[in-house]
Parts: sequence; structure tokens; C-alpha cells
Amino acid sequence: MTRIVLYTGKGGVGKTSVAAATAILCADRGLKTIVLSTDIAHSLADAFDVPLGPEPTELVPNLWGQQPDVYYNIERYWRTIQAYVSELFSWHGLDEVMAEEMTVLPGMDELGNLLWIADHVDSQAYDVIVVDAAPTGETLRLLSLPEASRWWVERIAPIGRRVSRLGGPLLQRVIGVPLPQEDVFHAAERLLVRLDHLHRLLDDPDLTSVRIVLALEKLSIAEARRSFTYFHLFGYPSDLVIANRVFPPETGGYFAPLRTMQQRYLPEVEREFGPVPVRTVPFFDREMVGFERLREVGLALFGDDDPSAVYYRGRPYQVRRDDGTYLLTLELPFTSRDEVKITRHADELVLQVGGWRRTLILPRVLVDAPTRAARMEDQTLRIEFEARSKAGARGGKS
Repeated sequence: MTRIVLYTGKGGVGKTSVAAATAILCADRGLKTIVLSTDIAHSLADAFDVPLGPEPTELVPNLWGQQPDVYYNIERYWRTIQAYVSELFSWHGLDEVMAEEMTVLPGMDELGNLLWIADHVDSQAYDVIVVDAAPTGETLRLLSLPEASRWWVERIAPIGRRVSRLGGPLLQRVIGVPLPQEDVFHAAERLLVRLDHLHRLLDDPDLTSVRIVLALEKLSIAEARRSFTYFHLFGYPSDLVIANRVFPPETGGYFAPLRTMQQRYLPEVEREFGPVPVRTVPFFDREMVGFERLREVGLALFGDDDPSAVYYRGRPYQVRRDDGTYLLTLELPFTSRDEVKITRHADELVLQVGGWRRTLILPRVLVDAPTRAARMEDQTLRIEFEARSKAGARGGKS
């Protein structure tokens, strides 16, 4: 079984170094490991101090590195779709070169990089996939796309295909706009099915762990709290929080006040993020670039422990029957009831926390069950549904 370990965090906290160090340690311990970056501001090659390209490159025994490229990804994943969009832009008056450039839409780069994860899992070529993800906001936005794609495939794509098939020639003659052909719909659906497959891989706690890297300072901790909440909102399991560049006890002089500040924040982080464990990486007095230096970072973080192990198993989202009701619970740490908005449309439950929204497709048993109440308890959202009687359930199926 391939393990996926995804590192994210606020820009500048050192997540790339931690991801590279984890990959080196996994390879040292006999695991076939690939580390790839989904951040458009690639720095993975800089961390290793070796060149990396859009295909996996073997670095040392058991270790491969990869920095995907947007144009390479387009050719690999959505060339058919791009050709149609380019035709559309050309029809609008753009020259061919400009139309080609305009088809590289925002988010394509990171999205294509994420799709490599599913490809590597399916290839069964690696034991561990370490992901140096984009800063938390971008990562969260991209990780929400696979779930949205499922909705598109199930509801919108069939309608668009029927309209194009039945009325396409007439519409094209009337309005003059080139309409998508069947191969475009096929390509879009293949892409969205791959996104759905990726989502199922990433929200499986036996396969995937999200690890948050932070600095022991106010802004970094605040962003880590938000991202921790939103990862739970979307059902992605977090198993480790890493406080990076922690000053050692003997720190004095100019850096002594920073050491004092860090030691004030560390117990707070351990308490707030618990029961997810918190580990620390020391501040080194030299630049941690290259294989030997990164190996030091990995050993400081994991010691003799397995870097690919699952360090915490939680169940952020579950449904159970409880005394005449069904209870849906969702862990939302660092969230108050006032920050949560809940709406329901048939089998969809829409949860909004701050600026992020998730649509949960309710289990079949809850589709016809009236919602009774919702409350926050111990950082967990609890939504009660009225349990139907067995007779009512049988009647609903007949």
C-alpha cells in the first residue's frame, strides 16, 4: 500500500526542507520514495541542490524527485480541452499564439501537479509519496476541487452533453460560436473522474496524512489553526504538526528573546492541536541545503521513528444512530458556533466556516430524515436528524 504524506504551511516556514528531509529518511530506510512539489514557486530542486524536471528523476538509491511543469501537465492531462478553449479564444479575435497562452488558466499548474499523486499511486512504483504542497490557502482551494468535480460529473456534464448533441449544430449556426464536440466532454469527464479518484485517495486516513509545518510565532500559528480547521472541514486527516526552527536551550544574546517567545508558544500549540502530536525541528546554525544537511533535519524530527507512519488516527466526519436520532459529527477545531452556517438541499448539507464552504452528500439513510438540531460541543459540530422507523424506511423504498 502506497503512503501519501503531504506537507503544507504558511510560506517561509520551511515546509520544503521538512518534506525533502522526510523523503531522504524514508529512502534511507529502504522505502521507494518520490518527493514532488505542487507549489508553483518550486524550491524543491534548490533544497536538494540538484536539477529536477517534470518527470521523476532518480536522485539516490530509493529516492526520486519531481517538479511538474504547467505546459507538460496540460499536454498530459487536458490537451483536448485546451484545444477547444484555444479555438474559442481564436474565434473571439485573439491570434493563435495569444489564444494558446490564454488557455493556461489560473490553478492549472497546481491542479496538474496534484493529479501526479494519483498517477504515482496507480503505478505502484513507490512505497511513499511525499508532497511539498503549496502554502495552505492554495492547497485548501485545490483539495476542495476533487469533491466539486464529483458534483459536476453527476449533474452538469450529462446536461451539457445532451444540449450539445441535440442542439449543437443549430446553435453553432445561429450564434457562430464553436461548441464542444463529444471528445471534449469525454476529456473533461476523464479529468474529473481522475480528480474524484484523487479525492478518495487523499481522504483515506490509511493512505494519506496531512502534516502542518509552522513557526512558533503569532501569525504562523494563527494560519495553522485556520488550515487545521479547514482540513477537518474537507475530511483530510492531519496526523502531525511540526514546529520548525526552534531555538535550542543554550541560545543567548540577540536571539534570547526569540527563544523565550517560542517557549511561551510551544505549550500553547501542543495543547490546542492535541490530540494530534506536535514535534519540533531545531534551528540550525548553517544553511540546510543538500542531502547530508537535509538528512540531519530528518533525524532531528523523527530520530529512529518511521517517517511514513501514521502518527494520529482521527475520524473528523462520521454518522451514527443515537437514541432515536442519527447524529452527524464533524470535528471543527478553533471554531465557534457563530462562525458556522448550515443549509440543506435534499441530499446535500452545505457547511460554511469563514470563507470556506463544503458540500456533504448525506448518506442514504439521512436523505429523507428531517434535521432536528445543530450545536457545537468540544470543537465538534453535532447535527441531529430524526431517525425514520423501520416501517417508514421500508415504505420509502417500495
